[in-house]
Amino acid sequence: MKFFKSVIKTMKETRWPTKKEAVQDTTTVIMTSVFFAVFFAIVDYGVQAVIKLLV
Repeated sequence: MKFFKSVIKTMKETRWPTKKEAVQDTTTVIMTSVFFAVFFAIVDYGVQAVIKLLV
């Protein structure tokens, strides 16, 4: 019982993000994911080109 009371107390003290903060954080995550996808695609293409030159 003590555990559940502690969980309820903690949930009441939790500050949830506003809509603006949630949208901003989501946008940041999406943009970072796109950046890394493009970065790794370019690196992969470069490595493939180097391997084709060597083989």
